[in-house]
Amino acid sequence: MSDATFLTWPFFDDHHRALAADLDAWATEHLPVDHHDTDAACRGLVAALGQGGWLRHSGAATGERLDVRTLCLIRETLARHDALADFAFAMQGLGMGPVSLFGTPAQREWLERTRAGTAISAFALTEPGSGSDVAATKTNAERVPEGWRLTGDKTWISNGGIADIYVVFARTGEAPGARGLSAFLMPADTPGLSVTERQEVIAPHPLASLRLEGVVLPEAALIGKAGDGFKVAMSVLDVFRSTVGAAALGMARRALDEATARVKTRVIQGQPLAELQMVQGHLADMALKIDAAALLVYRAAWVKDHGAARISREAAMAKLYATETAQEVIDMAVQLHGGDGVRVGSVVEGLYREIRALRIYEGASDVQRVIIARSILG
Repeated sequence: MSDATFLTWPFFDDHHRALAADLDAWATEHLPVDHHDTDAACRGLVAALGQGGWLRHSGAATGERLDVRTLCLIRETLARHDALADFAFAMQGLGMGPVSLFGTPAQREWLERTRAGTAISAFALTEPGSGSDVAATKTNAERVPEGWRLTGDKTWISNGGIADIYVVFARTGEAPGARGLSAFLMPADTPGLSVTERQEVIAPHPLASLRLEGVVLPEAALIGKAGDGFKVAMSVLDVFRSTVGAAALGMARRALDEATARVKTRVIQGQPLAELQMVQGHLADMALKIDAAALLVYRAAWVKDHGAARISREAAMAKLYATETAQEVIDMAVQLHGGDGVRVGSVVEGLYREIRALRIYEGASDVQRVIIARSILG
């Protein structure tokens, strides 16, 4: 069992502590799953998380607000047990985040399906020429008698190819740059939408490139107002960016657990590795980084839950520090395992592959540094 003393911190209420305990028990029984067929594993995880009631936290019911501390606790716990389970939960939240925050009653019917685990969602923002630079989005949406016609390409779309519903961002031209974007709700069976490539990465997840060739969507597909797409995207990321740090935190905690168990049982020169002062120093550094990351993650979540309109600085600090230090903690766990640490199929080898993407998606580490610096200078 990982250290859970952080749950006594004043960031949390009793219902958060109860949720963390209940989810840990559920995850111990149901996770990890077989990752051999990634698409099937993700479909199964979404269904299981829905049946378990956990996905109801991935979106806000009508009249409610997303509880970011709950999102972070769920992501941390799932990532500690199975990174693919964390991915499945996170994408239900991120994918439907625009609808959860800005959707109409009709659009929220899709949200209820994703919260139940009966539909899979995706967030289609990134393009071949616009990763971190959202203002460079080229996918175009023009008004037509039927509503909107969308044309363009999206790439690195999580759940691409298995999603039932996409939120897609396109340029509607109300103003230059980021101010001329809009968000649309697009079912996966919409004519003109196709998957052009399935992307394989070091830690397999469902990822795809999409092509929109004259996709026609009704006016009712527009999320919020025309030209509000950048505000929609940033509002969603403002909520979910700190949860990426929470997922990294869960992976780091698992790495420390594995390393601690290893050094207690691995004997070198007649004594356990844990008796060596240098090894003790490494464990201390790992624990220090984990607690510091947890303070930043749950500070950001607490501030948002207590009514802050934006937490760009706090979320950037949480994501940056938690993901960067989790990489360091996991690397040391691999080192303390010696040759077994790089054995395919070992827990720490899997964590080593899983953690790397978190320093890139939802704003790469250097983008977070820019956000923090601008908050200081601005």
